[in-house]
Amino acid sequence: MSDDRPADPPGLDLAGVRAHLDAELPGLVRGPLTARLLEGGRSNLTYLIEDGHSRWVLRRPPLGHVLATAHDMAREHRVQSALHPTGFPVPRPLLLVEDPAVTGAPCYLMEYVEGTPHRDAAALAALGEPRVHALGLHLTETLVRLHAIDPAAAGLADFGRPEGFLERQLRRWSKQLDASRSRELPGLDELRERLAESLPTSPTPTLVHGDYRLDNVLVGPDDRIQAVLDWEMSTLGDPLTDLGLLVMYTELARQYDGILPGAALAPGFPTTAELVAHYAKGSGRDVAALGWYVGFASFKLAVVLEGIHYRYGQGGTVGAGFDRVGELVPLFVRFGLTSLKEH
Repeated sequence: MSDDRPADPPGLDLAGVRAHLDAELPGLVRGPLTARLLEGGRSNLTYLIEDGHSRWVLRRPPLGHVLATAHDMAREHRVQSALHPTGFPVPRPLLLVEDPAVTGAPCYLMEYVEGTPHRDAAALAALGEPRVHALGLHLTETLVRLHAIDPAAAGLADFGRPEGFLERQLRRWSKQLDASRSRELPGLDELRERLAESLPTSPTPTLVHGDYRLDNVLVGPDDRIQAVLDWEMSTLGDPLTDLGLLVMYTELARQYDGILPGAALAPGFPTTAELVAHYAKGSGRDVAALGWYVGFASFKLAVVLEGIHYRYGQGGTVGAGFDRVGELVPLFVRFGLTSLKEH
């Protein structure tokens, strides 16, 4: 007799997941499991899992070439487990699976949160300019709220080493770049050198998301942020790295609407100056050195995209759009160099 069940999505063994869930969380799953890969992520793989009654989300590392220290499922699970009781908007984690035998790699399961990840300017524009403007400011307020959380009180005092954070981050991403080099990348080494020569003095360390942007949050029908997603780069460190990244994404979205999410193009979305001023007012932090942080964000994302381009060339990516990721790297390099000139 033929099996007419749909094939498992790449990187997911549903039978293995079902057996493990039945053993670890008996009664959670009440019907046959189905799953599909959620689009939007270019790094860790995210699946929507359903049993006809409930929905969950499972995260696992990418297939193929994986950079050292990246894609740490236990780290993502831990930070969300710490933040959820504080009331900060994150999905509630349900189970960490460290045994790769379950589905081919460590993974974790969390509750499904209803909401929209805004990636498209036209869809966001449909809300109208006042709502778009308010949402942009709320995005910044949520970042201020994250940076106001006491890591020790949340059980995350040892979640990172904030001393020498920027120097160590620059060194780490330089190593990641060297691990993924497969072609000449004009300007990238210059960007790295200029960042190293002009390190700013960091403010008091906080919990840092590491990839904070509009399409990494889920927005509810009331325009409030229901969940902040994708914590794979979170640590304790310099909070202005998050602001620099948000500014970089906002500015580049306005310059390049393609693979890079362009929701910031929607009429009414706050200007970069508004976002920065709103953060400075809410946090009380000095943002005078922001040009360096935007340059660093550009370097970091250039390295991330080069790693994805490398995996694509090795056949280790899953989903659409990866064929164009490599062309974005020079854009980030040029933008980073320009930002440093303004520093």
